[in-house]
Amino acid sequence: MTGEQELFSTAAITSFRVNGQFLAVAEELARPAGLTAAWWQVLGAVLRTPLSVAGIAREMGITRQSVQRIADLLVDKGLAEYRPNPAHRRAKLVAATEAGLATVHRIDPQHAVMSKRLAAELGPEQLALTVEVLAKLSAALDAITED
Repeated sequence: MTGEQELFSTAAITSFRVNGQFLAVAEELARPAGLTAAWWQVLGAVLRTPLSVAGIAREMGITRQSVQRIADLLVDKGLAEYRPNPAHRRAKLVAATEAGLATVHRIDPQHAVMSKRLAAELGPEQLALTVEVLAKLSAALDAITED
């Protein structure tokens, strides 16, 4: 195995582990608000602006089918709603409702605590650098996998 292959493999395995760690933290943070990590992920994608199911899937890096299933659940629970999409008649937009926004905001205090703990552990500069490097890695993977 070449050095590049070894680095690629280590990056992938480390990313899988970090993803699992973030999901576990997200479950812990979301549970008291009555959400799951997946529900929070989909609601989080539409907090600022409504998106189509496909748009949420692209933004979050998850399948359209799983987003559709979760969006339907969130709509049934009154945490999200479907709105007309001026750009596409059939692909409705998903938007957070007032109840959805309030539910997500219930996570904020513990989210702030966890954010401070991570920043204290890494240091603010290292945390900012980590975020920058992860964003570059994601963009690079997009660039090399686009067809």
